[in-house]
Amino acid sequence: MIKTLKTFDLKNKTVLLRVDYNVPIENEKVVDDFRIRQTLPTIKFCLDAGAKIVLSSHLGRPKGKKDQDFSLMPVGEALADCLEMPIKFSSDCISEDAHDVTLGLKPGEIHMLENLRFYDEEVKNDYDFSVKLAKHGDIYINDAFGTAHRSHASNVGVAKHFSRKGIGFLIENELNFLSKVLSKPGRPLTLLLGGAKIDTKIDLIDHYIGIADKILIGGGMAFTLLKARGIGVGKSIIDKSKVLSAAELINKAKSKKNIFLPKDVVCSTSVDNGSAQKVYDITKIPQTQMGLDIGPKTIESFSRHISESETVIWNGPMGVFESDFFENGTKSIANHIASCTQNGLVSIMGGGDTASALRRFNLEDKMSHLSTGGGASIELLSGKNLPAIFALEV
Repeated sequence: MIKTLKTFDLKNKTVLLRVDYNVPIENEKVVDDFRIRQTLPTIKFCLDAGAKIVLSSHLGRPKGKKDQDFSLMPVGEALADCLEMPIKFSSDCISEDAHDVTLGLKPGEIHMLENLRFYDEEVKNDYDFSVKLAKHGDIYINDAFGTAHRSHASNVGVAKHFSRKGIGFLIENELNFLSKVLSKPGRPLTLLLGGAKIDTKIDLIDHYIGIADKILIGGGMAFTLLKARGIGVGKSIIDKSKVLSAAELINKAKSKKNIFLPKDVVCSTSVDNGSAQKVYDITKIPQTQMGLDIGPKTIESFSRHISESETVIWNGPMGVFESDFFENGTKSIANHIASCTQNGLVSIMGGGDTASALRRFNLEDKMSHLSTGGGASIELLSGKNLPAIFALEV
């Protein structure tokens, strides 16, 4: 059994709260506070219940060394602005000074620890590091769904040192929504995949060949599958190490006939040469060109499949949406899903890039569910256990 936040008596207790504040920062300012805002209900509930809060998170990959470019200080400032209250900050997560700040907390106060990944011990799930982290709290609450598929010290190792442990509202909502869809999805069920990397989604495709009514694949990952079909893709991105696996997936799906790849793509000689873009049939991409977005025939085809669906799970953009020249595919599909959602479609969006695209097009509030965890949602949808959730079983 996994306990939820409301089952605990939090008054005068110190809550060690693991959050996922791995957010983009530019010029020492948070430029996208989506993940921060998603934790506010949990934080406010703890404060209203009279708890003291110690926040722990990672940011980027500083490789076990202290690096101010990866400091959580700007995140603390952004959180303070969201809550309209001051936040104490420690420049280390396990130092004696940091523990002293925690000991001095009063109910209603928040203490943020510096980047966990300034220590290699975090990603190695080191026992002693976990013990030192555990000293920061009476109760451990994990609300970092985006890291739930990792076995690290702050989400797996630390849990062993608490008899009182559970999940926050963010993880509770993620699990409730995704588990509901997994157990009995409305049909037809369509899986829409994109993004550049196919390696993280091989298992997901394999799992859903026998479950989804349709699997639509765009983005850079589509070219590895096209290559596996023997189609020339010019200079388009492919993962040579996954061509054989892609061929096996295509062969496995033959009887189902439920994998759909792009019919046409928007190409150019490079991402930076957007003004020279041109649409090519998928079988006629020149050697000098690379596919950077899905074309109009593919948009029409994918949109039709989506219109016929009752549930859509989307992970990964259809092209280089960050560029005005190659955003049309992702934008068109996102708008269509948003429109269908208004008419009863259950739309589940997962992955950092997908979320970023939806925010770029002002559509993040138009979907049924926007997950904060790309890798974690993929693992869960692939039928796998999440280590950080399993560690909270009591």
